Amino acid sequence: MRTTLPRTCRVLLGLALALPAPWAAAASPVPVVHVDAGTLSGIRDARAGLDEFRGIPYAAPPVGALRWKPPQPVAAWQGARAADRFGPRCMQRGLFGDMVFRSSGMSEDCLYLNVWTPARREGGKLPVLVYFYGGGFVGGDGSEPRYDGASLARRGIVTVTVNYRLDVFGFLALPALAAESPQHAAGNYGLLDQVAALRWVHDNIAAFGGDPEQVTIGGESAGSMSVSALMASPLSKGLMQRAIGESGAVLGNLKPPPLDLSERQGEAFMQHVGAHSLADLRAMKADALLRVCGDKGVAEFGPTLDGWFLPRSPEAIYAAGAQAHIPLLVGSNSQEGYYPYLLGKLAPTPANYRAAVQRQFGGHAEEALKLYPGRDDAEVKASGTALSGDQFIAFATWRWMDWQHRTGGAPVYYYHFGQPRPAKRDGSAGPDAGAVHSGEIEYALGNLDGNAVYAWTDTDRRVSATMEAYWANFIKTGDPNGAGLPHWPAVAAKDGGLLRQAIGADTHSFVDHNAARYGFLERFEPDAHL
Repeated sequence: MRTTLPRTCRVLLGLALALPAPWAAAASPVPVVHVDAGTLSGIRDARAGLDEFRGIPYAAPPVGALRWKPPQPVAAWQGARAADRFGPRCMQRGLFGDMVFRSSGMSEDCLYLNVWTPARREGGKLPVLVYFYGGGFVGGDGSEPRYDGASLARRGIVTVTVNYRLDVFGFLALPALAAESPQHAAGNYGLLDQVAALRWVHDNIAAFGGDPEQVTIGGESAGSMSVSALMASPLSKGLMQRAIGESGAVLGNLKPPPLDLSERQGEAFMQHVGAHSLADLRAMKADALLRVCGDKGVAEFGPTLDGWFLPRSPEAIYAAGAQAHIPLLVGSNSQEGYYPYLLGKLAPTPANYRAAVQRQFGGHAEEALKLYPGRDDAEVKASGTALSGDQFIAFATWRWMDWQHRTGGAPVYYYHFGQPRPAKRDGSAGPDAGAVHSGEIEYALGNLDGNAVYAWTDTDRRVSATMEAYWANFIKTGDPNGAGLPHWPAVAAKDGGLLRQAIGADTHSFVDHNAARYGFLERFEPDAHL
């Protein structure tokens, strides 16, 4: 017997079929979205109310003839492509013991990104965070649990992590590469990958509920350096509206070298591996190239002044106010370095400290000792830690903050993270003395539970809740402040210093007077490329 639906049911069914894709994705047990290159099926976490899409290709695999080429458009596919597992991590040497990967192996074919988003996301107007991993431009991966985007997505933020090429694959510069480039540029392929990912986000993130006009870029260490570079580059202008930098910038003592120096280092690498031409290099196996990276006499690969992504030095760009005029949240940690880096195995005594400072600064030693005094053992430990941390990465971070405050035409929020990580669960180590480099990531992104190494305390969880709330508010509005949080003032002059936010067990604003330290380091290590 033929049956017909009642008229009301027919109307409701018609309305359901006509609803836009975001509603359909939320109603389906398997979320489906449509991007420029095709259809993606992801993972539904019904308990968390989130959808996750892993291993989305944003550019063509940079292999074969595309090795050391700018990223090319991804090929379209037919049918629904499963986005349920992380793509391969980019070629890297495994130099960092704290990196945990969920990726499916390692490959040159690594230009993938991952998206976490609320399952119900009507309207396509959610703010977006695009986060770039750290690792010295030689390591890292978007699958690392400390970068997981679920916690921020639960706060209504579409969160994206991006893989970009590393080491020799991401940053080799050669005259032959510049000769084949229409822009006469070489190197910075990893940074060009990041630009391609941002363009992909601009064109496709609305399908995931994100607003392409509310994009925040963020990162830690090399990821933070990347953010400072993206703000300076003309290639990424208009692709982000806010920026977060955690410990690092391509300014001050971390400024990129000129192209001719990078090309000479590239030629030395080619000679070292026995290649006679660019074609020879492209024909070599990836693992063979990777194996010789780090050999004695082989320079480290990283950003360069290529004349295209960076048409001039970042210092010159920021000094001229030619960088992106967007709000910036930026800072560093209390223990970016450690006094043994300065003293080696010597005891932290005033005599040993003075001798180390004199060896390093020569005729400038007395000025250094006024800024980094060491009159007793405790002061030696504190000043030695501050000096090594400044020379490593805090000075460059300050330089970025200072230039953006002066010429950026938008608010800057400057932090000092001081929460030490607790003891390890296995009892092998007690609490850290201070907040070590990269130690803030799990706190800021709400991922303490993803790191089972440490016995997180109630204080750690409280600090993380505060820090993640600051980050979320900034991503949504360009201002970290919100109900229930200690007030965080934007950078402004006060009492001979600048306002800054201490984030830790006691979160509060204070006046930072460290400009004299950084001014000294800037004079001692002048920027020859400005």
